[in-house]
Amino acid sequence: MEVAVIGAGAAGLMAAYAAAKNGNKVTIFEKNEKSGKKIYITGKGRCNVTHDCAPDEFLQNVVNNHKFLTGAIYNFTPEDTVDFFESEGLRLKTERGARIFPASDKASDVTKCLEKACKKYNVIFKFNEKVLRINTLNSTMSGIITEKGEFCFNKVIVCTGGLSYPSTGSDGDGYIFAKSAGHNIVSPMPGLCGLDLRGDFYKALQGLTLKNVKLSVFFEEKKLREFFGEVLFTHFGISGPSVLSASSLINRLDLAKVRLSVDLKPALGDEQLNARLLRDFESNKNKSIFNCLKELLPVSMISEVLARSGIAEEKKVNTVTRNERQRLLTTVKNFDMLVLALRGFNEAIITSGGVDVKQINPKTMESKLVNGLYFCGEVLDVDAFTGGFNLQIAFSTGYAAGISIKD
Repeated sequence: MEVAVIGAGAAGLMAAYAAAKNGNKVTIFEKNEKSGKKIYITGKGRCNVTHDCAPDEFLQNVVNNHKFLTGAIYNFTPEDTVDFFESEGLRLKTERGARIFPASDKASDVTKCLEKACKKYNVIFKFNEKVLRINTLNSTMSGIITEKGEFCFNKVIVCTGGLSYPSTGSDGDGYIFAKSAGHNIVSPMPGLCGLDLRGDFYKALQGLTLKNVKLSVFFEEKKLREFFGEVLFTHFGISGPSVLSASSLINRLDLAKVRLSVDLKPALGDEQLNARLLRDFESNKNKSIFNCLKELLPVSMISEVLARSGIAEEKKVNTVTRNERQRLLTTVKNFDMLVLALRGFNEAIITSGGVDVKQINPKTMESKLVNGLYFCGEVLDVDAFTGGFNLQIAFSTGYAAGISIKD
């Protein structure tokens, strides 16, 4: 069987490998000069290839369309991904938070490993060749048209990514291919991105990283989820791992109805925090409240916390009232922030939205509208939180498509 794969990213390389291993003649068309341009920048250049967890736990971290992914994730699990890379000679390591990276800390090694696996089964690579159009005849794939000519293929796997990091070649052409074949596109939105905040309080906190805090996400005052980890204040608002995941949870909601709340001391319950404040106050009764809080909070946060608590910075600790102490406790446990906007696709790690999965066979990733047309990876309307989950989705969907095509 002659198979064309459009896009030499994570999904495309895995799809090409699986299809070629299955006895097909596979050609990858890549508009860039090399494979895996987006892989090179994932995980800050280290590439978090997957997450060390069972499929059921994995699916709990999928934000959109986890049911669609169930079969693909169980058929090619995170454990299978680890086995694949290690069997192909790439050593991996598991770090804090069950995140799995190449032992070399080089994302380029991930791409090289995938390429080597493809070449072992004689996959043909055509770089610097942009696909312009896909051709169909009687609801069946017939081939593709590139900048360099027209080619006949009765199986075409689209792995073009989304819109995030357009410098890597993600320009949404997969959506054009899908639309031309009659598919619906769920409006693409930035995913795993920083958040612009309302107000300007964050400017005084720029550069501050809060570690081991709890970030709660509310929509219309209903708590959606909690994230534990880091929150980073920036020139536009907030970022950091917890915020990136939160962004994918809210990017399809009315942001005017979203509230974020940080528990600055999640290890302490209300009673424990109150006892801690009383001890600190007793030890520093003649100091200002600002100086007293230096042992409890980052210095750059104290002014904002006190302002929200309605307590003057110079107020002596021994004059702080019980009500003021309660307001302080509430602020420390509930440092609220309102979202203004998502950061754009230039900064988003992934794209949320894409080809409507209702029109895709979840077992094979084949279109239900056009025989021989497949969609894998980020071009699909599936996405997950940060932590290696999105790359695993690319690998699992790519493998599902490739392995389903038999010569």
